[in-house]
Amino acid sequence: MLTYIVKLLKVLNANVDPGDIAHAVSIGVLLGLMPKNNLLWYMLFVFFLFFKIHKGTYLLILIIFSLTAPVFDALFDTLGYAVLTCKPLESTFAMLLDIPFVGFTKFNNTIVAGSVISGLILYIPFYIIARIFIKVWRARIAPIFQQSKVLRTMYNIPLLGKILELTAGAE
Repeated sequence: MLTYIVKLLKVLNANVDPGDIAHAVSIGVLLGLMPKNNLLWYMLFVFFLFFKIHKGTYLLILIIFSLTAPVFDALFDTLGYAVLTCKPLESTFAMLLDIPFVGFTKFNNTIVAGSVISGLILYIPFYIIARIFIKVWRARIAPIFQQSKVLRTMYNIPLLGKILELTAGAE
């Protein structure tokens, strides 16, 4: 996990398109919130690996949100139940269950459905927040951080010094 953090710090300072990083954050949130015991998660995980996103950021955010997702299971269950019992959609869901292998996606599980809906709702806000953060980081925070006494002190600590040298090389 330390490797992913170093890669994230490198990419924040590197000449990488902020959209690639922001999409990686949003997709990581989407998949991080979903339960991992269904075919839908594995299909989406592999599918998103073919996108032009920063993979290190994608995996780091996915891990972070996977650890926090169980806290929101009650919310996902309520939201998923509301969507799955919506009268206009019931016939569509019934038709999907009749298609072979679609049941393995567990889309009819209330927590899966609720987490997918939540991830889709959160996609754009996380994208916007990530873009703003990257812009502010590159313009204001990184230059101040590079000149700080704290950073110079951190260079004297062997492990942190090595990490900081790796991230400074990306500029």
